[in-house]
Amino acid sequence: MSLGERALLQWCLLTNTDMLSGLQELEETATHLDSVYPVYNALFAFPTLKSMGLAEKNTELDPQTKVNYLCGNSLGLMPLQTREYVNRELDAWSARGVESHFRNEITTDWVDVDLPLVPKLAKLVGANENEVAIMGTLTMDLNSLLISFYNPDVASGRTKILFEKGAFPSDYYALYNLAKLKGLDPSKTLVQLSPEDGEYHLSTEQILQYLDKEGDKVALVCFSGIQYYSGQYFQIKEITAKGHEKGCIVGWDLAHAAGNADLKLHEWDVDFAAWCSYKYLNSGPGGIGGIFVNEKHSHGDGVNGKARLAGWWGNDAGSRFQMLEKFNPIESALGFRQSNPSVIDCAALNSSLDIFAKAGGIGELRAKSIELTNFLEKCLKTSRYYKSISESNRIGNSETHFIIITPGDPLQRGAQLSLLFKGPTSDVMMAVFKYMNERGTICDERRPNVIRLAPTPLYNTFKDCLVCAVLLEEAMSQL
Repeated sequence: MSLGERALLQWCLLTNTDMLSGLQELEETATHLDSVYPVYNALFAFPTLKSMGLAEKNTELDPQTKVNYLCGNSLGLMPLQTREYVNRELDAWSARGVESHFRNEITTDWVDVDLPLVPKLAKLVGANENEVAIMGTLTMDLNSLLISFYNPDVASGRTKILFEKGAFPSDYYALYNLAKLKGLDPSKTLVQLSPEDGEYHLSTEQILQYLDKEGDKVALVCFSGIQYYSGQYFQIKEITAKGHEKGCIVGWDLAHAAGNADLKLHEWDVDFAAWCSYKYLNSGPGGIGGIFVNEKHSHGDGVNGKARLAGWWGNDAGSRFQMLEKFNPIESALGFRQSNPSVIDCAALNSSLDIFAKAGGIGELRAKSIELTNFLEKCLKTSRYYKSISESNRIGNSETHFIIITPGDPLQRGAQLSLLFKGPTSDVMMAVFKYMNERGTICDERRPNVIRLAPTPLYNTFKDCLVCAVLLEEAMSQL
């Protein structure tokens, strides 16, 4: 018996005839869609019940049964070929030591190890090759860019930093301390927009209206591309255009968007962006980050005539090892690099980028992702415990239920759906999360009451989505 077979059997025991009929229809739909959309799960290493320590809780299943992994928004699965890519670099290290920096007979010379990845990554984020660099990690990269791009003008009153309430805490810390570094009072500098009462995400209109009214006081707009908690995909093109219309610099944290959404950063005229690679880009925990710097900002004098944070890896490669006391920045995003990148991290990222290419690129994957998440939403809405936001606002915590706080419009979300749980007790979400995890559906929770589900088009199937919804129904019925 597989995880899916067990989940569907349990559904039959839990539900009435009408619901069972609906399940059969969903199962047929899942089978059809899985025959239409390619899946590359054979290229990834899946945890098993045994490796997760769950075999003893699922004795009716083979311990080597693969878990149902819907957590690519937190950490992507490991491509099987990552071992090969990483081992090649370890072989180069063991065989030639320091010589591999300039005479690597196995792979790319380490002095240029990141460069073959740049065009691959540029395609995924919709950038010109001279606008992308691979470096650091997300918050470090974001801080480096913020120092250059945030140029408050106290005399004119253009000092504000605009972003969303409930941003990822690391972004908040970066922006808060950025204001302090510039000698400003964060409480008077940071502007966080909140959803309207009874709503769980910002409307694009709210953001545009604020910029129309107060944009001349805003120096920097810096939202998340996709909001980590709600899963909202902000309308990057429209917000960037409005910000520029009002004279603002516009940057984006694309942690949950890179490798997930079909981005067009150059076309949308984004000023700068930063992202991690361990989520949808599957580079491994703490994997190397990436930046986008619009080519209009990469001239040698820095951003808007201001100096950038500098290091030798941003210096012209021809003179880098001459050890001169003159910084001659590369006139591209590469000029924002500071230190040489981790060879092992680049190898791990490269292994995943090659799978993206094999799958036809981000456009093909995004098309499948929309259908996957739509199907997951459809399955979840068949639950006896699902309520619309308006219904939930009416009944409050009087009965146990869940709502979906991610926008219903597929163009305003990525792969992720965020489920918010309510009930007479405060432990509903954790009870459901624990039940699902122990039975092999791996997702993640965000306190106090949200479970995030993210079917990933590279390695998740439509059947995975159905199994998840069935198990959630089973979990809710046990409360």
